[in-house]
Amino acid sequence: MKFWGMPLAGALLACNIVTLPALAEDTAPVAAPTAQEVVPTVSVVKAGRQALSQKVLVTGTLVAREQVLVTPGVEGLKIESIAVDAGDRVEEGAVLARLAVDTIDVQLAQNTSQLASSDAQIAQARAQITSAEALATQTAQALKRGQALVGTDAIAKEAFDQRQLAAEQAKAQVLVARETLNSAEAGRKLIEAQRAELELRRSKTEIKAPRAGLILSRNAVVGQVAAASGNPLFVIAEKGDIELDADVTETLLPELKVGQKVAVQPSGSAISVNGVVRLVQPEINAATRLGKVRIALPADQGLRVGAFARGTVEVAHSEGLVLPVTAVTDEDGVPTVQVVKDGVVDTRKVKTGLTDAGLIEVKDGVAEGELVVSKAGTFLRGGDKVKPQVIEGAGVKG
Repeated sequence: MKFWGMPLAGALLACNIVTLPALAEDTAPVAAPTAQEVVPTVSVVKAGRQALSQKVLVTGTLVAREQVLVTPGVEGLKIESIAVDAGDRVEEGAVLARLAVDTIDVQLAQNTSQLASSDAQIAQARAQITSAEALATQTAQALKRGQALVGTDAIAKEAFDQRQLAAEQAKAQVLVARETLNSAEAGRKLIEAQRAELELRRSKTEIKAPRAGLILSRNAVVGQVAAASGNPLFVIAEKGDIELDADVTETLLPELKVGQKVAVQPSGSAISVNGVVRLVQPEINAATRLGKVRIALPADQGLRVGAFARGTVEVAHSEGLVLPVTAVTDEDGVPTVQVVKDGVVDTRKVKTGLTDAGLIEVKDGVAEGELVVSKAGTFLRGGDKVKPQVIEGAGVKG
């Protein structure tokens, strides 16, 4: 046991002695090779100049600028004929419809007869006046002669009294005849006034357009009894002027001014119409918190009253240095961008202006042609080294 154990132990020891130097050599510390620095690639855009405009969106309904309601000037007559229809353009005074005149013509005929009868009464009253005045003259002369004979035996007191009574009666007859004439003349004036009213009613049986314009709707029907109450017979857009009656949120209403240009897109139309802000109403609806603007539109555009429409109002215009809005971030209320210069990120404060279609105006802090990180506020910090990659078609003209 001892014989074999010692040589084995020596052999193992010899093996350890031989292998130790090799292990020591393999485990000795060796300097690690320097790793190649990794530089991330970031998307950048080139700051360039471009025109921007700030816009406000409004929505509303197309309406007539001035709406004219046409009602009959005379009631109780049937509509006999209609000369126009919705969509027609008419001049001021054009006949739109006619009412039946047979009833008025009968009344006019009766009035003519009454006038003739009144003229006869007047003539008779004048004849009575002439007769009464002649009698009055005769009795007055007889009375005068009798007065000269009073106190003599040539005339009796009874005869004188008769002459005096006849003279008084003749005077009274003159007064009665004159009153009869006045009454007859007053009656004729009344008949004349009635005739004037009938002629006026007859003239109004032609329903005419009070203003030139476009007929928006026609409610008149042949055979219908015309009445001023209820729906008007016709509705006219004066001069055919149509405009957009639009709603605007109260926060944006101060941005709108009379004269601003508006691109109006009627519902169902692929073509926009160029309009102008005509009126900005000073009142805000307390329930909806919306204001109202009126946008004038050009004529002959095929616009339909009552249609829904959207309007884009250009409230400001500028031409300057622009970047995508994603390139600008907010740090404690201060807008900043990340400029890449010589492969190093530089965070800068900027002054911004208008925004339009995903672009923002940069008034200060960035020079034209500089490269700016397209999406700010990512993992990058000032001083970081990056490899910039310019994005083409980012909406900025370099």
